Amino acid sequence: MKTYPKKRIEIMVEAPLMNRVIAILDDAETGGYTVLPALAGRGTDGSWHRDGLVGRVGSVVQVLVILDESRVDEVLTPLFDLVSKQIGIVTLSDVQVVRPEQF
Repeated sequence: MKTYPKKRIEIMVEAPLMNRVIAILDDAETGGYTVLPALAGRGTDGSWHRDGLVGRVGSVVQVLVILDESRVDEVLTPLFDLVSKQIGIVTLSDVQVVRPEQF
């Protein structure tokens, strides 16, 4: 099966920032994105989990977007500006897709 190279950006932020991340992706007119809840993890400050949390405060979400390499800088720059002032992580990786017209 033929595959096509694309880039995947993963953004992990506290849930209250989700709408600002989505606004950046919408403003950049990305083809789409997916938001997933993060249930537990471990970082430089130790382990954390959602157990006992009420509402979105303290919750973490992961936003995934796949796009063409030519669009990476225009999307990453405003994401980095947002996350560099907040709790969050942005990663970039290579992926292969089977339907390039979707991205």
